[in-house]
Order: sequence, then structure tokens, then C-alpha cells
Amino acid sequence: MRVLVTGGAGYIGSHGVRELREAGHEVAVLDDLSYGHREAVPSDVPLIHADLADASALRRGLEGADAVIHFAGLLSVAQSVHDPASYYRANVVKGLALLDAMIAAGVRRIVFSSTCAVYGVPVRVPIDEDHPQDPINSYGATKRAFERALLDYARAGLLHAVALRYFNAAGCHPDGSLGEDHAPEVHLIPLAVDAALGRGAGLTIHGDDYDTPDGTCVRDYIHVQDLARAHVAALGLEAGEPFQAFNLGTGRGRSVREVVTAVERVTGLPVAVTTGPRRAGDPPMLVAQAYRVRETMGFAPRWLDLEAIVDTAARWRRDHPRGYGGRH
Repeated sequence: MRVLVTGGAGYIGSHGVRELREAGHEVAVLDDLSYGHREAVPSDVPLIHADLADASALRRGLEGADAVIHFAGLLSVAQSVHDPASYYRANVVKGLALLDAMIAAGVRRIVFSSTCAVYGVPVRVPIDEDHPQDPINSYGATKRAFERALLDYARAGLLHAVALRYFNAAGCHPDGSLGEDHAPEVHLIPLAVDAALGRGAGLTIHGDDYDTPDGTCVRDYIHVQDLARAHVAALGLEAGEPFQAFNLGTGRGRSVREVVTAVERVTGLPVAVTTGPRRAGDPPMLVAQAYRVRETMGFAPRWLDLEAIVDTAARWRRDHPRGYGGRH
């Protein structure tokens, strides 16, 4: 199958490209490199350096394609609260441009990188796919809006869509060739690793008075390589409704303090921690019920040990102190 991967130079997208190629698919990447890295794309994979709003670039990328995996978009919860307009433009308006270009090119299959943020503050945990959707930040709201567009396009017979609702992506490729390189970094595990390695001013815990066992937010961390594997599995999904949504998580919740402890054990170094106020848009607990993806696609995560996940991230941070900009 020939697959166009939008955002294929980014953190999760680059892992997706690797898994697709290893599964025997032909891949092309479309990425504006605003957050992605050219170095993360294999030299023999075509890279179209363009924005999703570039109609001619979309036509080139979709020529001869059988499917699209759509990773491209903005992803910071905190940023989305303060700059909703950018999130609606990137995640909804440009997403619709992609769908229209797909239809014009006769490409009918899409796998969408969605998020558990579509659920908002959970009314039950673990969260299943039928949980009410009431996002509390613009990131989740825009992902929900695009999912709704996919549902409507699918009901109209225009495409076949799968939305994969990630919980917390974590870790790096175990061979050390692909990693997490954001500027600025916003994710807990790399921030905690950097604090242990003495980079920056330490780690700030955003709130320690939540209704959770230790007062800090609880999240379900799924290894990025497992996420990539799930996208490959979703491409082969034939049966069922024209739009289907699946949670991707381990079903195990880990608090911020548990992550800090895991980082300290893996690195053998203390993490300097300060406690700050709660961050707008953060639910207290997000843990997946992921039975549906196992039953429908036969997919289950392989990385279940938090310290093993942290170890892959820590090795990347140690070996790439400047990210893709250079090693030691």
C-alpha cells in the first residue's frame, strides 16, 4: 500500500513511518518542518516540505496514494488554552483541506491521530470509547471537531476513517535512532529526564492537590512504538462501520510523582522538583480502557513497564543533548 504520512517528520509520525516501511508499505511524507525534523525522515523516503494548506503539495503527495495517516497538527494543551485560533486553523481548517484533497484525488482511507483529550474530565475511569465527549481545552475540542468531520464524511460515503485516541505518548525508538525533540519541550518524561541530567531549572509539577492518590495528575503512558504499530494495524482494518474510533493506552495510570520516581531509578540521579499551580485544561486522571482495539484489530501494547519506557527516553536525551541537532 502507498501511504501519505502528514507530519511524518514529527515525534510520533517518524516512528509511524519506520513501522510502515518495516511492514512493507511505500511511504511519502508531507511536513512543514515547523515541529518536525528532516533528520527523522529516512533519506530514501520522499519528503514534501509544505504546509497542509498548500493545495498543490497535497495533490503531489496524494498522487498514487492508497491511504493517508494524518499526524500533522498542534498538540500542546497549555498552548491551546491561550491560543485557540491557531489550533482551530491547524487542526480543523487545514484538516478539512486535506479531506477535500483526498476526495479529489480518489483516496478514500484515512487513519487519524486523535487524543483522549476529546473526553475532557472523565466521569468514569478507565475511559472507554463510548464515554461522553466534553473537552475542556481547545486541543481536545479541535480534535473532536475533526473526528466529527470524519464521521460525517464517512456517513456520506466519501471515505473510510479510523480515529486513534492516544493517551500519553512516551519513550523513543529502542535503537536510539528516533526520539522526542520539541522546542520547547512540553512532555513530562523528557522534562523530568532533563532535570535529572542537570539541564534547565528543574521540573515543575503543575498542581499537587488533585483528587488522586498522591495529589498529582495521573496519566496512561503508551510507548510511541506501540502507537506506530497501531497505525499500521488500522490501515488493514476492513470490517465495521466506515468511521471507527479506538483508544490507545495500556490501562495503567501513573501519577506525576511516580514518573519522577521512575526517572530517578533509571538515571540514578535526583530530579529537582518544585510545585506550581494547576495548569489550565488539565483533567486529574486519564486512563484508557482499550478492549475495543484488541478485539477489533488484535492490537495490544508491548511496552507495559514504566521504567522500560523511561529508559528509552533517557537514552535518547543523554545521546542527543541538542536533539536532532547533534549528539555528544
